[in-house]
Amino acid sequence: MTAQLTPTPETAPVAPAGSSTPSAPTALGTSAAELVARRRKGYSLEGDFYTSREIYDLDVDVVFSKNWIFVAAAAEIPEAGDYVTVDIGKASVVVVRDDDDEITAFHNVCRHRGSRLLEDKGFVGNIVCPYHRWTYALDGSLLHAESQPPGFDKSCFSLHKVHVRNLAGLVFICLAQDAPADFDEVAKIVEPHLRPYQLDKAKVARQIDLPEAGNWKLVMENNRECYHCDGHPELISAFFPIFGYSAEDITPRLQPIWDRYTAAKEALAEKRVAQGTPLCDHQELDTRPVGFQLEHFPLEGESKSFAAGGAALCSKLIGDVKDAAFGDISMHLQPNCWFHFLGDHCIAFSVMPTSPTTSVLRTTWLVNPDAEEGTDYDLESLCATWNATNDQDRTLVTNTQIGCSDPAYVPGPYSMVEDQVEAFVNWYMTRLREHLGLEATA
Repeated sequence: MTAQLTPTPETAPVAPAGSSTPSAPTALGTSAAELVARRRKGYSLEGDFYTSREIYDLDVDVVFSKNWIFVAAAAEIPEAGDYVTVDIGKASVVVVRDDDDEITAFHNVCRHRGSRLLEDKGFVGNIVCPYHRWTYALDGSLLHAESQPPGFDKSCFSLHKVHVRNLAGLVFICLAQDAPADFDEVAKIVEPHLRPYQLDKAKVARQIDLPEAGNWKLVMENNRECYHCDGHPELISAFFPIFGYSAEDITPRLQPIWDRYTAAKEALAEKRVAQGTPLCDHQELDTRPVGFQLEHFPLEGESKSFAAGGAALCSKLIGDVKDAAFGDISMHLQPNCWFHFLGDHCIAFSVMPTSPTTSVLRTTWLVNPDAEEGTDYDLESLCATWNATNDQDRTLVTNTQIGCSDPAYVPGPYSMVEDQVEAFVNWYMTRLREHLGLEATA
């Protein structure tokens, strides 16, 4: 639960300790270290966390460059030579499947004079620099460099590697020299629950990049609560709008929904045990470097998928799933991704920062590799609920970005059902505090 808050008088907006009441933005003369040091737990962040170039640079250099970042589904690069590129701040990375069917990653920079090697995504037999034709194997080793002097040692000029992990078909990279070491511990907890979906063998049905007129943290914070879910009519036709709630949070209005939810979860638990895939809710969002949450959810009524009417959206179930009514596994890993795993398809979401006030939300729909569009699934129907939800959320993020930039904005208190927003912010602030050498707050 969110920390208890001390009531404050209602006579005027109250700013966090050390900052002003509504007036000019705090960026004038306020350093990132000061902003981090005075963060008030239980309250939203100050506006500069969503507008400041200094904070944005910290986010890129500390959060996105020193932690494990979700960058692709393994299904995006199913064959040797398939690759995708990822931009993190000024850094560009190539993620490629090599000739040994392993996924590997390199900095997208030629070892000769620094040219960018590959763009976007595609297929290559070898990686060939477009400038002087230096040629690299899919494992990053230099194969050919013309007109070099005697004694030139090709083995000294392999592409610089990037840490990469394939978590049950979900690909993460870390740019740091020393990546957070607990990723493998988290993988041991998570992988058994993802195994039935066989994501390594899945097929990408669609991928959409949605530009957001908001800081990346606003996109993540918006996803971490269902306080606003009444604004998602398509989603809550199948999804119980009580994500993040506990029994003590339930109001009289929500009590009938809660009662249906608890009964449905008990029934789902019995079914999953019978199938050898018991429910397991696990949450360590702000207590470790690889913060994560894994939770099994039943769907509303007879729903089998995120669809109006609740019907399965793909007739060929994904992976080794035997029953379309398999519920939903919701998974979230700090700092940039969340997932929904259903009986008929899976959806991956990731956020990447592009400026202090903009970001990109990528949504990827995964289906059975043998499922045929137009026969086993209708693509527009498959994507309809989350296309609508993402668009609705984009409006909320845009409005919040505008509001956080307003001189009148002062951080407000989190509600009792926004504990996962608080957990995300706590995790984020811990990363910045460690980098800046600041002591943790109580």
